[in-house]
Amino acid sequence: MKFLIIEQDLKVSGTSQGIISRSFLSKLREAYANAIIDVVYLKQNESDDQLHLLPVNSIKTHILNLNVPFFTKLINRFYWRLSGVSLVVEYINNVYRSYISKIEYASYDHIFIRSAGLAHETILGTKDLPILKKAIVNFHDPYPLFWYVGSNKELTRLQLFQMKTMFKVVEQSKTCMSSAHHMSNDLEFLYGTRKKFYTLPHQYADAVFDLADNAAVLPKNKKVTISYHGAIQFGRNIEILLDAYKELIENNILFQENTEFVLRLKWGELQKLAKKYESISNIKVLETLNFSNSCYEQKYIADINIILENGPLYCNILVGKAPFLAEIKKPILSLSPARSELRNIITDDRFIANSNDKQEIKTKLENLIIDRLHSNEPVYPFGDFFSLENFKKSLNEILAN
Repeated sequence: MKFLIIEQDLKVSGTSQGIISRSFLSKLREAYANAIIDVVYLKQNESDDQLHLLPVNSIKTHILNLNVPFFTKLINRFYWRLSGVSLVVEYINNVYRSYISKIEYASYDHIFIRSAGLAHETILGTKDLPILKKAIVNFHDPYPLFWYVGSNKELTRLQLFQMKTMFKVVEQSKTCMSSAHHMSNDLEFLYGTRKKFYTLPHQYADAVFDLADNAAVLPKNKKVTISYHGAIQFGRNIEILLDAYKELIENNILFQENTEFVLRLKWGELQKLAKKYESISNIKVLETLNFSNSCYEQKYIADINIILENGPLYCNILVGKAPFLAEIKKPILSLSPARSELRNIITDDRFIANSNDKQEIKTKLENLIIDRLHSNEPVYPFGDFFSLENFKKSLNEILAN
């Protein structure tokens, strides 16, 4: 069997999509040990992505020049307002199209087209190309951005035109899929239910990463460390959790002496929270780390890892860190809206709380801390959802259609 994978992000650090895509290739190799797996990697910048760690037969890398000509940008200032079409977006998508159109794809049994970021350039770049007839198109996020839960974007003529373009891609493709059941259902409805959207959840594999670097890891200072590594965006609320934790340590000397809360955030998010909680020594708001160091902290320093789902009312994506946290077999606390993807996955109610209910968050965090003060036994918040067997089952269903 021969697979062709078109990828946009295989970075080892800095993006969740890079981690997800690398892990997908690893799991695909595990599922089909004797298959031919070839990758075409369309990247925007020069970077050391440690491609030698990926268990594939070949990788052809192309660094794309996405610098839009000045004249195009100048005209576009007026053009998109009049027409609802962005010449800049079209230019970038056409750069991707020019590379994808040259791929010799006819000999492959299965073709996956995977993109990164919110613009979905790799997918949109295939519009009207014959490769789509054999392609499995993977949506890692909803498109366009207006439909991304937690986004504050308005529905504009520009987004409606982009949705029309994506509709053509969906219509022309062999199969469509996403990483979450809610997202698959939403996109199936959004694009007119003309094509079934299948679901293949994110995966994680240690083997495709060099995890030797732990030089920047924060030493463990307390018996129980609570940890959050990630972004604060799309309606995610970390402050309600920090306020609940603050109340716990103020009213329990045992918690004050034996616990700490460590957050790893990007600089813009860091400043606001660091200032708000600067008087609380148990809360440490620090800069984000590369993946190797972040992985080490979450695996070996943290006792309870935090997940924030999008909100405040609904989350239809599968957060990229879920399969990674499933691998390390430690307690998690997911702050989730009333309807969310993780509420269909997390098998034990101890590990999930309503992201808008501070009392529930406080109670469940307290119980997890008490448990970790007395036990280091492995736990399985996600059951076997991210097992190789379930991956194979979902993958084979997609390949059969």
